[in-house]
Amino acid sequence: MKILIRNARLIDPASQTDRVADVAVAAGRILAIGDIPVDFHPNHSHDATGLWLLPGLVDLCARTREPGHEYEGMLASELAAAVAGGVTSLVCPPDTDPVLDEPGLVEMLRFRAEKLHQARLYPLGALTRDLKGQVLTEMNELTQAGCVGFGQADQAVYDTQVLQRALQYAATFGYTVWLRPQDPHLGQGVAASGPLATRMGLSGVPVAAETIALHTLFALMRSTGARVHLCRLSSASGVELVRQAKAEGLPLSCDVSINSLHLTDVDMGYFDSRARLTPPLRQQADRQALRAALADGTIDALVSDHHPVQGDEKALPFAEAEPGATGLELLLSLTLKWAQDEGLSQLQALSAVTSRPAAILRRSHPGVTAGVGCLQVGGEADLCLVQPDEVGALDPAQLRSQGRHTPFAMDCTGMSMPARVTATMVGGAWARPPRP
Repeated sequence: MKILIRNARLIDPASQTDRVADVAVAAGRILAIGDIPVDFHPNHSHDATGLWLLPGLVDLCARTREPGHEYEGMLASELAAAVAGGVTSLVCPPDTDPVLDEPGLVEMLRFRAEKLHQARLYPLGALTRDLKGQVLTEMNELTQAGCVGFGQADQAVYDTQVLQRALQYAATFGYTVWLRPQDPHLGQGVAASGPLATRMGLSGVPVAAETIALHTLFALMRSTGARVHLCRLSSASGVELVRQAKAEGLPLSCDVSINSLHLTDVDMGYFDSRARLTPPLRQQADRQALRAALADGTIDALVSDHHPVQGDEKALPFAEAEPGATGLELLLSLTLKWAQDEGLSQLQALSAVTSRPAAILRRSHPGVTAGVGCLQVGGEADLCLVQPDEVGALDPAQLRSQGRHTPFAMDCTGMSMPARVTATMVGGAWARPPRP
């Protein structure tokens, strides 16, 4: 299939491109940018005047809820949500049911995702059997099955010796370990420690839960040489420790969620369970530190932290409600909202959801498809078209995800959402076709 996209504004942080040009796609790859060959005869031509053409977004944390939680999200519905949001590559944590600790489970999940012809799915394998933090998984076999790294999702490894052995093994074979830094004993609360949590009578998670875990991880990284990706940093103190560790030269990358980037504990309102999240929303000083760190590159990537939750699980009292919120379809808009708030260019802001997470993915697994996170001649044609002028409040009823709960809903924060994805292409085929 040959496709020509005409007159689009190309914004590609990987090549620092920001210009109006035509793009030719053939055999699943980008054939030409700008100077289209005279003998190129497209099957379909699309006039994208007034639209942005971006690399497909890369999301390093999105749960599809399958297998095991199909009542909260199906693979088909969540990958459809991904392409509706312009996300063409996503990493899913291993906390499915059963846990992704066997090669056969990983192969099945990847096969089902490929059959749907939607976004590219990159699974993380479990670091320990059943995520219990006791016995290491067969990382080599899981890598051969398609895992791009190994993690514990939100489950801690209580035994530091087990964690040390896991990092030693991963370092030996060049695997990346993806961990969320949280001390298991201090991290049992449901809200961030502070005056608001105290007034509301909610059990708190102190900043020390994150910083203690970071100190432990950095000490083990120094002794093992392991490469670690930190998932969903949440505090100003954590940012400062990461900044110091990077300056020291530790092989480290990290991300932050759209929730922590835009919201604070005040957004819990009157026990609004839509703001029951992991990690919990912290104070304004933490949010500002996270925003600055993402802008200056201390934090490498912005993630949706997509975690669809069934309605009944959110209808419970705040402390009993299941943590999580939908996010795949919000990632682009909230990235651009951050850019507007901080006075950043589109190139700088979009790098946090394209080229920078793609670089992390490639370091974690060299077999990641060429062209992910960038627009390059010869690379896979993963891209999205965006209507930049459309601004409006979020109506959860319009989401493709099976989970409709989000703290960004119009009746919650009332935040305006800039831009809208109008079409998404994966591997040279429209996963979400443009309107005629």
